[in-house]
Amino acid sequence: MPKTNYKEKEMQYFNEDFLAFFKELAANNNKDWFDTNRKRYEANVKKPFEVYVTDLIAEVQGLDKRIEITYKEAIFRINRDIRFSKNKEPYKLTRSAIISPKGRKDKAFPGLYIELGPAHYRVYGGVYQPDKHQLYTIREAIAENPGKFNKMIAEKSFTATFGEIRGEKNKVIPKEFKPVAEKAPLIYNKQFYWFAEFQPELIESDKLLQTTMDAYKANKKVMDFFAQGME
Repeated sequence: MPKTNYKEKEMQYFNEDFLAFFKELAANNNKDWFDTNRKRYEANVKKPFEVYVTDLIAEVQGLDKRIEITYKEAIFRINRDIRFSKNKEPYKLTRSAIISPKGRKDKAFPGLYIELGPAHYRVYGGVYQPDKHQLYTIREAIAENPGKFNKMIAEKSFTATFGEIRGEKNKVIPKEFKPVAEKAPLIYNKQFYWFAEFQPELIESDKLLQTTMDAYKANKKVMDFFAQGME
């Protein structure tokens, strides 16, 4: 597959008001302020983010034919779910989206999750909420060849970008996996995710698409392993 020529695709998606909007929202996180600034949000945050995610989906589709979603299926709402939260601030301080076969409707299947805001610009990968069956089949995949798994997650392209695999662990795992645990301790995990963090200033540069796609490519082999393990 030919390499993407990012020189042809370099563009600045966001102006300086993207970060400024969220910095001001942090100090005025209420509906009145948001309604007063809604046109500003639409012009400098919402619509540019839709364009960026649309372009990002197109790039990911070039490497993963399972991706057939639109930006509407990928982008999360800016409104927070405050029903069961002590924090009653109504709006998130980032824009986020997930690019996977089912988009935001499936929080288990491995996908490219992005989060853009003044505090950080992050690119995530991995499996965050697998169900019981999915977790079992992932552990089976690790147990089949723990050496290969360890070698893959230790590759420089992955570790230099994402560091290590994170996630909560089970204290007890099915007995059939215990013999593998010494060789592959990550088999105790019940989540498997990782992220790369970049300077927020990159959001307003013309390197945003390139930076995100470079990170995606660095984690694709590991993501594919988990995706195949869940099938």
